Amino acid sequence: MGEKIFGVHAIEEGLKQAASGSVLYLCRGMRGHTEALERQAVLTGKVIIKKIAKVEMDRMVDQADHRGAVLELASTDKGPSKIQMSTIKEFCAKLKDDESALVLVLDELTDPQNLGAILRSADQFSVSLVVIPERRSAQANSTVVKVSSGAAQYVPMAVVTNLNREIENLKSNGFWVYGADMAGKESFKTVFPKRTVLVMGNEGKGLRDLTKSLCDQIVSIPTTGHIDSLNVSVATGILLYEVRRQQAVATPSK
Repeated sequence: MGEKIFGVHAIEEGLKQAASGSVLYLCRGMRGHTEALERQAVLTGKVIIKKIAKVEMDRMVDQADHRGAVLELASTDKGPSKIQMSTIKEFCAKLKDDESALVLVLDELTDPQNLGAILRSADQFSVSLVVIPERRSAQANSTVVKVSSGAAQYVPMAVVTNLNREIENLKSNGFWVYGADMAGKESFKTVFPKRTVLVMGNEGKGLRDLTKSLCDQIVSIPTTGHIDSLNVSVATGILLYEVRRQQAVATPSK
C-alpha cells in the first residue's frame, strides 16, 4: 500500500484519484464528516471501507489528529497516485514556444507545515511546477498533503538532486529567475516576464549564497510591521499573486 492520508479535505481529494484497492479506515461510532467520506468512498466503486477502534487508528498514524478517518492509497506502477511527479527536462519539453509558465523553487525549506501551505497557494495560483531538493528539504508526505487540504495532489512537483543545476536548466529554456529576500527590489516595481522562476529560501537562513548568485534579480515584499519578516508560506502566496496578476494584465482578454 501507499502513504496514509488524514484530514477531511485531504481525504476528499484523495478519494477522487484513489486507485483500486485503496482503503478508507473509519473510527467505529463516529458520525458527521466520516459518514460523508464513507458515502464518497462507496461512490468510487473501488475503495475498501474498514471500520476500526479509535485506539487502532491512533496507532496507525502515531497519535496524529486523524479526526476519525485515514485513507491509505493503493500503490500504482506510476508511484503514489496523490502526487504529480515530473522532471525539469520533461516539464520544459512540454512547453510551447510562446507559453507562459510560473515555476516555484524551494531552496531547502524544511518545515512540512510550510510546504503544505505553499502547495495550497501554488494550486490557487496555478503554479506550473514546484521544485524541491532531494536532501535537506521537507518532502511531500502525508502531513504535507493534509496541511495543503489536498492541493498537493494537483500541483506538479519535481524532486531534484542538484537544485542549482536545475535552475541553470530553466534559464537555458527561457526562464528568468527571481529570488525572494528582504533586501531585494520591491516586487510591485518588478516586471515579471512570461516565463518566471520564483525562488524561496529556508525559513531561518533564507536563500543560500550560491542560489542567490544564480538569480537574475532579488525581489522583496514591502511591509510596515514591527517584526522582521513574513512567514515563508505567506510571503510565497503574496509573490505568486503578484506574478500572476502581472501576467493576467499583460495577456489581453479574448
